[in-house]
Amino acid sequence: MQAIILLLAVDVMNIFFWKKKNQNPYPRSFAKRLTWRIMLTLFIVMGIISAIIVCICWAITLTSVSGITDRQLEYKTKTVEQILTEVYVATVNTVPDIEDNLHRPDRMQGVMKRIVELNPHIRSCGISFRENYYPQKGRWFCPYAQRRDSDSIVILQTIGGLKQDYLNEAWFQEAMKAKEGYWSKPFFDGTDQKTPLVAYLVPIRDERDSTVAVLGVDLSLDYLADDISNEFFSFNSRKDGWSAEKNIYYFVSDSTGTYLVHPDKNRIVNQNYNDIAKLTDSPSDDYLGQILMKHESGHLMTDGRGNDLVIDGEKVMVNFKSLEHTPWTMFMVLPTFFVDVIFYILGGLLLFFILIGLIVVFFAGRRGIKKSSEPLRQLALSANEVAKGNFDTHLPKIKSRDEIHQLRDSFENMQQSLTLYVNELRDTTAQKAAMESELKIAHDIQMSMLPKTFPPYPERDDIDIYGMLTPAKAVGGDLFDFYIRDEKLFFCIGDVSGKGIPASMFMAVTRSLFRNISAHVVLPEHIAYALNNALTEGNETNMFVTLFTGVLDLATGHLHYCNAGHNAPLLVGCDVEDSVPHADPQVRELPCLPNLPLGIMGEFQFEAQEVDLDPDTTIFLFTDGLNEAENAFHEQFGDERIMEVANRLLAQREHQPINITYEMFQAVHNFVNGAEQSDDLTMLAIQYTSKQ
Repeated sequence: MQAIILLLAVDVMNIFFWKKKNQNPYPRSFAKRLTWRIMLTLFIVMGIISAIIVCICWAITLTSVSGITDRQLEYKTKTVEQILTEVYVATVNTVPDIEDNLHRPDRMQGVMKRIVELNPHIRSCGISFRENYYPQKGRWFCPYAQRRDSDSIVILQTIGGLKQDYLNEAWFQEAMKAKEGYWSKPFFDGTDQKTPLVAYLVPIRDERDSTVAVLGVDLSLDYLADDISNEFFSFNSRKDGWSAEKNIYYFVSDSTGTYLVHPDKNRIVNQNYNDIAKLTDSPSDDYLGQILMKHESGHLMTDGRGNDLVIDGEKVMVNFKSLEHTPWTMFMVLPTFFVDVIFYILGGLLLFFILIGLIVVFFAGRRGIKKSSEPLRQLALSANEVAKGNFDTHLPKIKSRDEIHQLRDSFENMQQSLTLYVNELRDTTAQKAAMESELKIAHDIQMSMLPKTFPPYPERDDIDIYGMLTPAKAVGGDLFDFYIRDEKLFFCIGDVSGKGIPASMFMAVTRSLFRNISAHVVLPEHIAYALNNALTEGNETNMFVTLFTGVLDLATGHLHYCNAGHNAPLLVGCDVEDSVPHADPQVRELPCLPNLPLGIMGEFQFEAQEVDLDPDTTIFLFTDGLNEAENAFHEQFGDERIMEVANRLLAQREHQPINITYEMFQAVHNFVNGAEQSDDLTMLAIQYTSKQ
């Protein structure tokens, strides 16, 4: 009701001064009646009460509360600083022992265990070495010790691998460049993803002063919060979330605003004060964020402009103090409710005047509002029925010729428009749901036609295969297939022109024809010839498909292939020159003749090619959805980046089909960086593993 009063009060003066000139069809102003009957009395009474309370109570209360909270916050900061100092000392004292024993990697596990056992504040620690620092230990080597929460037993393990690739983590790369130790950003424990932690990271250097590893000692933020909490640290639980109403509490944040300690466990690490402040219209949130960034000490009750300081919708007084040797700040939040309690005690003699004023406002306002707002109440009831979907609800008749009558007429027009719009929306939604269901079925059918079990031949040791297809839309036009017949591997990969349902149907026909034809034909050029004639016949839509098909003799490693306008595959691990067999491993494009794509011209004579594969050679086939993938700046992934990934994997001896397919997918995913996929992406990798 107060919001309606304030909005309508703006129009009162216009109606009052220009009523005759404008000839308003609703001359009796609801805003004028309501304002003159209520607002004048309310503002006068509340203004007098506010002036009396502020003059008498403000100075005394503020001085008393500020002194108490300053002393309490000082005590809490000392508690936290003592814990951080103990973690820091334990970490720094361990560094010389680690650096003296870098030549003895097997001792590192024991050092980690000793740190955790001797320091009850430390939950876990680990030392992450740079890539291949100990060749005998592998690419990753990170001795790690963790205290089990249930019984305080220290668990030892060595972490690192494709799923725990700390080498590519930002924290590791940043710590390797650091000159000295520092407190990291908060994070969740990698083992349970629930425990919030903060780590003190120290670079480890060898005798040549080169950074070879990072020592990280983890402090549980839950443990830190338990040490801060006491009788002042309390909060109420609600079904809709945490509430700090009428409670004094603490929280700690770093210089970026990320919560390290807070009564609401869901905010720790997950939320940032500045991000939450941006979602509110209160300038006090932004002002407190500026104080947080400055890493200072003091106390606030206003935002510097005279406005009340508000946190989580509650008016508060905040004391804050920076923690030494860290970029963190501790805050003590005191809701002004407690200040108000003191106001009420000191201003008890004034309650009589407050009561008289409220009684006057109540009776005067009630009479005016009840008489003037009855039409609004009736209209609100009708609006609720319309909101439930009853668009034929009868609207009340309003006799007064004012803004309420105008609102009723406007609402009637809206009611008619909503009825028409909802009917149209219902039809559109039904059509869209049916279309999405059909596309889902088409997608499932298409995916079921492609090989989906990898490795496909686990009982064989002469071949390893892995494939992946990611359509740009619900259905796509790419395909790949393979099977073994008479100790020969028949395989193909293709890309149909266009996208969507037409391309998916053409793809399904092509895959079925490949299976039927290759079941009776051995030579790939004959397979391509028969496929081309079948697709050309009756092709009124002029669709075509680029296709690479090959036949690999698993006994000899002899590859017989035919390329019909497709991207040239890569050979990873051998020299493709026939004159130089068993050359040093390398990455090259497989030479391909410029045959036409399938479906363009019937009776075209396709030319085939042959090559002998060395053992452990991987054939990497792909569609143009890989090399032509674009980022937000319309830059293409390109053949050079494909070669870089393949060369890197070959140098590391990790060019197995699943590795090369996964790494290539990750590389193109990182390159496009969220840009919309414009074409189907398909990759097929075949490694000939027979030992000749």
